[in-house]
Amino acid sequence: MREDTPLDLLASLGHSSPETEFYSPYPQGYEKGRCKYVVVLGTVMSGLGKGIFSSSLAKILKDKALRVAPIKMEGYLNIDAGTLNPFRHGEVFVLDDGLETDMDLGTYERMLDENLSRHNFVTSGQIFTRILEHERHGHYLGRDVQMIPHVTGEVKYTLRALALETRADLVFVEVGGTVGDYENGYFIEAIRELAYEEGEHSVGVVALTYIVEPQALGEQKSKAAQLGMRQLMQTGLHPHIIACRCAAPVTDKVRQKISMFSNVPLRRVFSMHDLPSIYLVPEMLREAGLDREVLTLLHLHERVNQRAEDAARARWTRFVGQLLAEKEKTVIIGVTGKYASLRDAYASIDKALEHAAAAAQCRLQVQWIDTTEITPRNVAEMLKGCHGIIVPGGFGSRGAEGKIQCIRYARENHVPYLGICLGFQMAVVEYARHVCGLDGANTTEIDPHCQHPVIDILPEQKKIEGLGGNMRLGGKDVILKSGTGISHLYGDATTVRLRFRHRYEVEPRYIETLERHGLVFGGHAPNQPIMQMLELPATVHPYFFATQAHPCLTSRPLAPDPMFLGLVQAALRRAYPQQAFASLVG
Repeated sequence: MREDTPLDLLASLGHSSPETEFYSPYPQGYEKGRCKYVVVLGTVMSGLGKGIFSSSLAKILKDKALRVAPIKMEGYLNIDAGTLNPFRHGEVFVLDDGLETDMDLGTYERMLDENLSRHNFVTSGQIFTRILEHERHGHYLGRDVQMIPHVTGEVKYTLRALALETRADLVFVEVGGTVGDYENGYFIEAIRELAYEEGEHSVGVVALTYIVEPQALGEQKSKAAQLGMRQLMQTGLHPHIIACRCAAPVTDKVRQKISMFSNVPLRRVFSMHDLPSIYLVPEMLREAGLDREVLTLLHLHERVNQRAEDAARARWTRFVGQLLAEKEKTVIIGVTGKYASLRDAYASIDKALEHAAAAAQCRLQVQWIDTTEITPRNVAEMLKGCHGIIVPGGFGSRGAEGKIQCIRYARENHVPYLGICLGFQMAVVEYARHVCGLDGANTTEIDPHCQHPVIDILPEQKKIEGLGGNMRLGGKDVILKSGTGISHLYGDATTVRLRFRHRYEVEPRYIETLERHGLVFGGHAPNQPIMQMLELPATVHPYFFATQAHPCLTSRPLAPDPMFLGLVQAALRRAYPQQAFASLVG
């Protein structure tokens, strides 16, 4: 019996002996055929929006009261996404249980409005680590361990364990990259085996492809997509649905060519063209009938709750209406960081601002400002016209002094400010230097020998977080101080749960000095000397808040994060001082 399974479930080893070549472990209690699987694969090129398509399709099926569970499968050998450079891979999205994942997990959480866990994300590094651990413990009964059947068996086990753990009606499997990538070969083979073993009407395959439209030719061309379909079918998988990505709606002529070449009915060859917002994609899929096609393919019609779908659809329609409605008023928010040239590095911040702007009924214009270029002399010109400023998270010294200049400008000029993670730490440094008079104040991350280390790694934290690292990761409770602005933002709550990803904290011996000079720490960790929220009173500044957390990670379309909504509302009051606007804080 396996005791070190991906989901801590007991499992049968299956049959693996000299007398048989079969190896297909099942979690104990797994009922074959009960859960269905929808697999989303890419062809032609990566970056087509598999996560957006998969999460949108999962959403409209969840609306029908089906229980859905997504999983992203990545071919890289990293154990998680924590060490990946944002310039290469976009932001690191942190789950409530602390796993650092691909940014697509954020798309799933926002679309499905639910918290995911480490069971919804797997990499080749995780799969191979498990295989080698099993081999060292003798789980393969003396067999030579091979890609087939053992590695593919571990992939199938992971999918089935997720289905069992979540009691899902549908598991959505997104394979990163494209068909043909070497690192994805064993994932695709495992899916072929899964379809064979689970039986007919158990696995549906969706291929996302790209329709090129060369400017010189002035027409859409499908040859690259046709070759992508051929490459997919050579793996033994036949697509049931094809989504064609293109800037403009895909023509009937091109859809007919794709249908004929792939033997996929024309009604299942779908034009996934560009839209003003990704939040329009679920309704586009619904209107194309792809939800009904999936229900028919996988024999799921009897599990649908039409009344639940009507209510969920109405709520989503109201949100999209707010998002796309013509707005009379515009606010400009400056996001000042060192990855400003790549919006994917701050994807969750971008989405959290979008949610807040929809709720505040204003048009949002985001200015991405590189802090490596900001100095005391040009900071006013760089931030000119911004009605609100965000200093986001990050690591390292590059651009740090520029962030401090942005914070000082926001504080002294009463520009609404929101600091996130490093933006919290830099706010403490700025306040210590320019209000408390602590010359040389800094964080030991940047200057280990600074005169006043107001931000440091706490010895207490090292003990608390356990062996192997000092990064505080995942969802943690924050105790809110009664009567503070941050408490009012969260509806006068006494606690709130937010997600963290940082190493450095406010050094406790400087807390009294900072508070004596007017800085308010409105949130702290339970039973620990770790400050997690700061603010300036409303009598001093219209909106000055910062947090060690990343509240953008838990912002949802139908429930915008209060700190982001408060920032947008404060920016509206700055942009239009003669008018009255709703406010979460006085």
